[in-house]
Amino acid sequence: MASRRHAEALILAGRVTVNGVVVRTLGTRADPERDRIALDGEHIPAAGVWRTVVLHKPRGVVSTLEDPEGRPTVAALVAGAGRLFPVGRLDLNSTGLLLLTNDGALAAGLLHPRRAVPRVYRVKVDGTPSEEAITRLRRGVRLEDGKSAPAHVRVLGRLPTKTWLELTVVEGRTHLVRRLCEAVGHRVDKLARVRLGPVALGTLPPGAWRDVTPRELAALRAAAGLRPGRGGGAPAPPPRGRDTRPRRPRPRPGSPPPGEARGGASAPPGGRPPAPGPRPRRPRP
Repeated sequence: MASRRHAEALILAGRVTVNGVVVRTLGTRADPERDRIALDGEHIPAAGVWRTVVLHKPRGVVSTLEDPEGRPTVAALVAGAGRLFPVGRLDLNSTGLLLLTNDGALAAGLLHPRRAVPRVYRVKVDGTPSEEAITRLRRGVRLEDGKSAPAHVRVLGRLPTKTWLELTVVEGRTHLVRRLCEAVGHRVDKLARVRLGPVALGTLPPGAWRDVTPRELAALRAAAGLRPGRGGGAPAPPPRGRDTRPRRPRPRPGSPPPGEARGGASAPPGGRPPAPGPRPRRPRP
């Protein structure tokens, strides 16, 4: 929902209520399963009631819950879905697919660099990129914050003064796609994200949102490295290794079968012959 510091600021500002009573004391205990906890009058569901939605973010909307400049936010567009936060961001002038969720583990897994979740964008750039420029994008471009990972690039269409490209990247760096295109000499005119991992924007109109389907949620959780289920953030189990159970030793050619020692004497389980008994003592003269 919020960082600890932000949550404390909300409490001190008197914006949090428990069972209709404003709480201003930090450390006040409440049971989300029994008590009704609300922020600005909006009920906060108990942990485990997870929800993830797909929003088609329009141009001119910021990907935050609040904006000090008073610009429209994605929170206003999904107000009917409850208290959700965006998974990553799209800049002010970008459009397209934006996931919002209240499952922190899912969001963290999708955004973690190690997961390398692909993001697919359709971009209209000025001019006509040369084969050299496209090759640079495919190999990685050196930016001020380091070299980018290789991008998958496809030319969708050529206009007299513009070109439509499809770029797939696996990093979540700020304004990455715009910076990549500008680094190879082509300013971005329009940018829309059409896919994040296994979820596609499809025909969802701008400003509209929908819940992810069960199949999409399962695929998102797999992409984030989480266990199957509705939520909870449990990590996936490590891959199974080889069978490490002890195996029975294979008899060598010509050796007696298990349980029988050489010479016909009976052996205990395990194939070892019985230990010799104590030696008889000689009588003293």
